[in-house]
Amino acid sequence: MSSGLSAAHEATAPDGSGVGRLYGVGLGPGDPKLLTVRAVEVISAADVVAYHSARHGRSIARGIAAGYLREGQVEEKLVYPVTTETTDHPGGYQGAMEEFYERAAARLAAHLDAGRSVAVLAEGDPLFYGSYMHMHKRLADRYPTEVVPGVTSMAGAAARLGTPLVEGEESLTVLPGTLPEEELAARLAAADTAVVLKLGRTFPAVRRALERSGRLAEARYVERATMAGERTAELAGVDPESVPYFAMAVLPSRGGATEPAAVPAALPAQERAEEAADGRGGPGNVVVVGTGPAGPLWLTPETRGALASADDLVGYTTYLDRVPVRAGQRRHGSDNKVEAERAEFALDLARRGRRVAVVSGGDPGVFAMATAVVEAASRPPYRDVPIRVLPGVTAANAAAARAGAPLGHDYAAVSLSDRLKPWEVIAERLRAAASADLVLALYNPGSKSRTWQVAEARKLLLEHRAPDTPVVVARDVGGPGERVRIVRLDDLDPEEVDMRTLLIVGSSQTRTVVRGDGEQIVWTPRTYPRS
Repeated sequence: MSSGLSAAHEATAPDGSGVGRLYGVGLGPGDPKLLTVRAVEVISAADVVAYHSARHGRSIARGIAAGYLREGQVEEKLVYPVTTETTDHPGGYQGAMEEFYERAAARLAAHLDAGRSVAVLAEGDPLFYGSYMHMHKRLADRYPTEVVPGVTSMAGAAARLGTPLVEGEESLTVLPGTLPEEELAARLAAADTAVVLKLGRTFPAVRRALERSGRLAEARYVERATMAGERTAELAGVDPESVPYFAMAVLPSRGGATEPAAVPAALPAQERAEEAADGRGGPGNVVVVGTGPAGPLWLTPETRGALASADDLVGYTTYLDRVPVRAGQRRHGSDNKVEAERAEFALDLARRGRRVAVVSGGDPGVFAMATAVVEAASRPPYRDVPIRVLPGVTAANAAAARAGAPLGHDYAAVSLSDRLKPWEVIAERLRAAASADLVLALYNPGSKSRTWQVAEARKLLLEHRAPDTPVVVARDVGGPGERVRIVRLDDLDPEEVDMRTLLIVGSSQTRTVVRGDGEQIVWTPRTYPRS
């Protein structure tokens, strides 16, 4: 085809093979003025214009494109056999729709075989939840095809709201409202920003999912963006009975705020909390979250949501560094020896209306910050401060998963740190667990200031365990320095153990095997021999 042909000729002329060209044309969110120049060219020049409609015969797509149609064009109305109602088709809803798409594709193929160009209209963008894609899958491999992109409905909604969807390093999550409510809640909790499409009858479940994920207050509602009858509102106040299919929920960007000045760490907890509070008003709260053993891959969706919605993050600096920096969010880091002070500081912030996330490593309830927060919150003046604890992947579970299944039967978790309890108590508990033939997960085995506990624990355990008992030595699981080895108890080298290491000592039933790929794995059977 000569490059000198007009756009009209280009849209109508066959490509030399005698067949016509298929076009998927994006119409944008609804306002006819938001069609692209290319979309107008193709619609005006096509021999055949096809569009979907419900059985009532009205087509939103045709209504948008009506001003660009011309006399003499063939119009193919593709009428859905079923939308939201039931069907007696033997294949159910899916069967009825598959049969419809096959018949519609055959109708369009007849025009293409005759050398006629076919423009299939699609609201928004043709390949973004659009009906055109069903024709594309069935025809694009047989005929020359062009997809003309369109402005998506969510872009139109953001424009009408006058707010950014995403900024900086935020990510956008797009969800259909037809997902199960539990799944919606989990994904919304984890999202930076989100759009939920296809509301209508799904609106009550979507609203509940937003509430369960803690995101309802920030959710906006947009109906028929850029079209006649457009409506925007705070989603929490929308009447479910008034919501049509062409509506969406939007969780817009949280960015745009300036980063507040840091609160001096040297101030006493209450004084720092007073300086940090900005009078935002309303009830504050504290949520204690676990980041797992390493980075973002170990966060649960619920934890991601709590971290994203917090006004303030409080925690040991090493753990705070695992959390992405967000504009407008204050971070209060400290070293790992001031747990009680951190807890009181967080609660003081909450008393002044701040939403506070106390960041812990692993699971916050396992040798971590949840205890300090709960203990402080049980005393005046913090008893009225709402607190929640969200679980995380604890180090024992992470290490066990890397090694196989050493925690497959009964086990005990013991911290070897004698900073908060005397060594005599630790030794007594090790003896009791060892004599009961429990697998042992040993936390906090060593540090720069504690270099002898591992050797003492090994000596004690060898009084109850065979020298060849498997020991998992797991260091920095999930981190860049990860190293997981399986050694004999008798060969455990205390010099290789530090605070980033977790030890799992097997029971008499724990087994190891070298698999065909040379990898050694360890497991503890779930059955135990009877006496």
